[in-house]
Amino acid sequence: MGHGALSLRGLVSAIRSGHWPSLLGAWLHFEVSFMVWLLIGALGVSISEDFGLSATQKGFLVALPLLGGALLRVVVGLCSDQYGTKNTGILLLACELVAVAWGWVGATSYGQILAIGLLLGVAGASFAVALPIASYAYPPSHQGLAMGIAAAGNSGTVLAMLFAPRLGQIVGWHGVFGFVLLPLALTLLLFILLVQPNRGIARQERKHNWWDATIASLKQSSLYWLCFLYAVTFGGFVGFCSFLPIFLHDQYRVDLVTAGSITALCGLVGSLIRPVGGFLADRVGGLMVLRLVFVGIALCAGLIGTLPSLAYAVPYTVVGIGAMGFGNGAVFQVVSARFPKQMGMASGLVGAAGGFGGFLLPFCLGFLKDLTGTFQTGLWLFSAAAVLAAVTVRIALQKGHPSVSSQRNLTGFSG
Repeated sequence: MGHGALSLRGLVSAIRSGHWPSLLGAWLHFEVSFMVWLLIGALGVSISEDFGLSATQKGFLVALPLLGGALLRVVVGLCSDQYGTKNTGILLLACELVAVAWGWVGATSYGQILAIGLLLGVAGASFAVALPIASYAYPPSHQGLAMGIAAAGNSGTVLAMLFAPRLGQIVGWHGVFGFVLLPLALTLLLFILLVQPNRGIARQERKHNWWDATIASLKQSSLYWLCFLYAVTFGGFVGFCSFLPIFLHDQYRVDLVTAGSITALCGLVGSLIRPVGGFLADRVGGLMVLRLVFVGIALCAGLIGTLPSLAYAVPYTVVGIGAMGFGNGAVFQVVSARFPKQMGMASGLVGAAGGFGGFLLPFCLGFLKDLTGTFQTGLWLFSAAAVLAAVTVRIALQKGHPSVSSQRNLTGFSG
């Protein structure tokens, strides 16, 4: 009992060590943006039935917002470093309002909904705003926790998957887009009120050293390795959550609401466990956590790939997506340790890789389903990618990768 109370006091103390209103604003920005980002995935079955889409077209439809987010995350990350995270975040929310409004009054053909999906990628770029805000608002010793809390906004998956199918049955999928305008507008207002400008890097330092520091960071091979790791953890998380309603409907004939509820459960577990992954990574090192995470992801994806009965497929999926969420927090502890003064650029590039991984997963699942007649091939391919990630982490640990060092030494990294 005493140990639990001590841990709770430590957690509260860690949250109070930085500017918690900024952390709240960062979480809210990512929460609502993530809901918007996966809106087409949540409504994918209804949209697909309206337009009579093939498996490949379905996969491309739900994957396109993820591709848009991947493309924009690098740009948004650079803008966050150069022009400030708050200004960049306000612009993103304004663009999301435009995209959702178009989905409400337009989207009368497959081509239009694809264009809207690509534009909705701006919501996925929220990642490159929310994490730098959390990073700049907290000292190095608590950045794993802070960024884990901010990134737990990917629980917007739960809101999208739980409520969008139900609302769609009442107002139609066009009407769901219109309904989403309300929380978006409220989030924009709260974000403006809560978030302070960047605290971690002075404006003059950003002005004079931004370009040189960015180029130096881009020359480091470890940045691209982290991109690969995050493409598996976050790409797997967002890709599975986007495609899961279609997978459950097509493979197991699950109705729309039930499929959305199962996906919401997966998203909730993966989101809530992300701060735990970051917190544990602060204590023992992100790579120490990741060496087990990737084994779990590979095992669960491989078991899902056997296409077992629904009674087994659901727990395998929940555990697998939970492992991906846990890994997300651990990867970004390593990112913050390696690139403490270029978090906008680093989170943008690594986040882009995660978004691109999320795009590839549903697209490949749909394409390979049409090509081979089964989802099995795509799922086993993803399992193989997780095995490869596990091998690279083990090699990095054996070679004494710099990010294995304890959190107290973060300020000693030269980048």
